[in-house]
Order: sequence, then structure tokens, then C-alpha cells
Amino acid sequence: MADAAVVSGMKIWRLLMFQITRRKLVGSVVFAALLWPTSIVTSVAQENLPSWNDGTAKSAIIEFVSAVTNEGGADYIAPADRIATFDNDGTLWSEQPFYFQLAFALDRVKALAPDRPEWKETDPFKSVLAGDMKGVLASGKKGLAQIIAATHAGTTTDEFEEIVEQWISTAKHPKTGKLYTSMVFKPMLELLDYLRANQFKVYIVSGGGIEFMRPWTKATYGIPPENVVGSSIKTKYEVRDGVPVIIRLPEIDFIDDKAGKPVGIHKFIGKRPIAAFGNSDGDFEMLEWATSGPGRRLGVIVHHDDADREYAYDRDSHIGRLSRGLDEGPGRGWAIVSMKNDWKSVYPD
Repeated sequence: MADAAVVSGMKIWRLLMFQITRRKLVGSVVFAALLWPTSIVTSVAQENLPSWNDGTAKSAIIEFVSAVTNEGGADYIAPADRIATFDNDGTLWSEQPFYFQLAFALDRVKALAPDRPEWKETDPFKSVLAGDMKGVLASGKKGLAQIIAATHAGTTTDEFEEIVEQWISTAKHPKTGKLYTSMVFKPMLELLDYLRANQFKVYIVSGGGIEFMRPWTKATYGIPPENVVGSSIKTKYEVRDGVPVIIRLPEIDFIDDKAGKPVGIHKFIGKRPIAAFGNSDGDFEMLEWATSGPGRRLGVIVHHDDADREYAYDRDSHIGRLSRGLDEGPGRGWAIVSMKNDWKSVYPD
């Protein structure tokens, strides 16, 4: 399971400005023709993706964007069809030592515990309150489902949004001590900007909870809530004390992971993306769906191989497992991004 840039970019690469006098017309045109294929693309790449090292991954992105935005070119794609989808956990921000939404759920258990005295003697809540993560994980899918049901349901959508906003503004990562929203990847923020500057519509398509992400994706990534697709629980409409509300129910509605991602894209976006970005085998089907369409396509996998600056994990990890993507991705023409080699920095300064 894997379950997303605030700053605007400048669309400069398509604007080639020459002050040509009649005396230097020929020389200027020849100069422009010689520079366009290399110098212009390199200059734009450096300005828009400054945290990326030169390499095959960066080149694949720049060449793709250049091709699909070159009006009149063979690979040109109209702005309305420039859809790019990004996984969130492990692709736009870190996901270790466990998914950040799980950290939210565990903190919610602790906050609700004073009104639930029975939890002190009942697992998985007992393990949560004791800080016993092994016990929590040993409870398996059933125990985790109980935690999610207890912490994510029973409120109105407005109440839940407020709870998430309060948590995300103060909660900190157990290893780095940074706010979770500071654990976003700087190179990916630049990439989001670069795509938007070239008239791409950017979406998050994540296995994480849709209503957990929507309150903060705009401020963190520049991605508005209506451009977020994720897993969801069931809801119902009712009127409470004369006020219309939507109630969150303790029942799963949709799981936006693995084969569920293309389904979620079709259901909520309505167009097949021309570019897809992920980091785990939970994103495989999304990349497969995006890159199997007609015309120029781009698939990108972020490989966590930097133990010094972040984490190193892939085939044997219980979180963000990446095996099939490493085996099949290159043969499918997908770019594999090495965090260690392709990124100058990982997190924002």
C-alpha cells in the first residue's frame, strides 16, 4: 500500500524570446536552432527541478513534458488531457516507520481513551495505550480495522476535518521530530510545480483515507480536495437538531489501492492519466493503466534506497513493498528514481 507543492512554477521553456535586428536575422535564427534541442531544455530542467541530479530519470520527465506540450509535434497532448496522478504515502511524503495515518489513528485512541475505560483491558486498544506497537501489529487486519472504526467514524465530516487539521498542524514524526507535513519530498514538490506550469492537472490517487488527506493537501502540495482520490468509509446524510450533516459510518466503502486505483481514477477523475507516479507495488496497476493508453505516456517509480537521508527498503518491507515494479518497470519503459542518486536533497530546508 502506498497509499502529493505549494509554490507556482513559471512556464518558461515554451517562450523563446530573441531581439532580432535586420542585420543579424540569419545569425539569430541559426543560433536559436542550434540551442533549442539542448540548451533550452537543460536550462528549464535546472530552473524547474533544481533538487534533481542530471540522469535518466530527470531526462525522462523533461523529455516527456517537452514532447506532450510541443504544439504541432507528433506527441502533443491538449492541456485538457494532461492528467497526472500521484500516490501519496512514499511518493510525495515519507511512509516509515509506519503510515502517518496510522499514527493519527493511534493518537486518536489515546485522546478518546478517557471516555473508553474498557480499552485498558481490551486489545488492540490495550496495546496502543501501552505503546506496544508489536502488539498492535499482531492484532492483524481485524485489530487495525477496529482501530480505524473507533477513530475515523461516529463523527460528522466537518468534525472529522477539524480533528485532522488540529492533528496535522502539531503531530511530529517519531524519528526526525519534524511535523509530518515537513516530511514531504522537495524534489516531488518541484515536480508538481513543473507539471502545473505546463498545464497538467495533478491528482493524488492514494490508498490513504480520502478525508484524512483532503484537509491539508492544498496547503502542503497545492492540490485541492476535489483532486484527491483515496480510500473511504461509508457515510450517510441526516439532520441533527435542524442542521444537515453527513455522518461517517464504521463501514468500508472503497479501497483505493492496487487494482482499486484504476477503478478510482475512472470513477472520480473520468480520464485516463498520461503520467503516473508511485513508489510501491500498490501503485503498479495505476502505472500500468496510465502507460497502456495511446500516445506518449510516462510512468515513474520512486525507489527508497537512501538509508542516510530517509529510509532504504523495497522487496522485504511490510510498508511500501516494491518488488514487481523493480522487476517489470524498466521493461515497461518506466523511470526508476533512486532517492540516493537522483535527488540532491530529500526534504525542504
